[in-house]
Amino acid sequence: MNPTAPRNEPWDVHRLPHAAGRSVLVTGGNAGIGYFVAEQLAGADAAVILGSRDPAKAETAAGSIRARVPGASVRHVRLDLADLSSLQHCVAALELSHLDAVVHNAGVALDDPPRLATKDGHELMFGTNHLGHLALTQHLLPLLAAAPAARIVTVGSFAAKTERIDLDDLQSRRDYRPKRTYGRSKLAQMYGGLELARRLAELGSRVTSVVVHPGGALDSLTPARPPVHTRTPGERLRGGAAALVLQGKHAGAWPAVRAVLDPRVASGELWGPRVFGLRGRPHREAVWSHLTETTVASQLWYKSCELLDIDPDFCRAA
Repeated sequence: MNPTAPRNEPWDVHRLPHAAGRSVLVTGGNAGIGYFVAEQLAGADAAVILGSRDPAKAETAAGSIRARVPGASVRHVRLDLADLSSLQHCVAALELSHLDAVVHNAGVALDDPPRLATKDGHELMFGTNHLGHLALTQHLLPLLAAAPAARIVTVGSFAAKTERIDLDDLQSRRDYRPKRTYGRSKLAQMYGGLELARRLAELGSRVTSVVVHPGGALDSLTPARPPVHTRTPGERLRGGAAALVLQGKHAGAWPAVRAVLDPRVASGELWGPRVFGLRGRPHREAVWSHLTETTVASQLWYKSCELLDIDPDFCRAA
């Protein structure tokens, strides 16, 4: 992406640079943080494609964006990251000669057992959040490489900060605890985004890879977007105290939006909220210490590609 935002001006989340003529795929763009990423990018005049498993929900979200952003260019394609065989059809349905950015936002978070699996037999959260996005990246690379300066933005989670990858139990067969498994799946995503940045840089590719996280983003602090998102009076009341340290999902979208649009954001960086990594405007963070373990990232990359049965050197397509 090559937006026209002046490099010497502070980033204003409410006055985004124009992105007319640029196309962005947002996975899971029909709800939550993904919806607000899509709404904000549409407000910057980008052509936004919502990737969603549910066409009806995606059309509802697209209608909400059109109602709030007159003239918005927004459409949707069916995307099921838990069904690897469907990904090629999704990419074909984009009907694009190039893609300027993809925001890997979609995710599954389970609160209770039992352990569930994707259509391909992978643990559901790891298989969807990490493996599905990695496989999608492989399919999208030719379109991204055809753009002048495409960006791959991986949305991680603050929940990954206290987790560590178990390379011998990636599928959580021995140790399945939903919250831990979720945190590790997001950590795997973040490792993958940083490893992707290194591999693309080694190849001299114009495609860049940035990792972001939304901090602490709660539904109770998120502005209503009926029927996509509504808040009851009770939720608004409960959210009052939390607002001191957390934020809504509209603000949780800001790091991803900046990673797509700001020419000052560089490949291999980590961006998140300014205040304790939990709330506030987006800024560049030091890469978390465990994410700097390049040996772990490389081993995870090879193991993931083996699970997907894809060439670990697929970045050469970029």
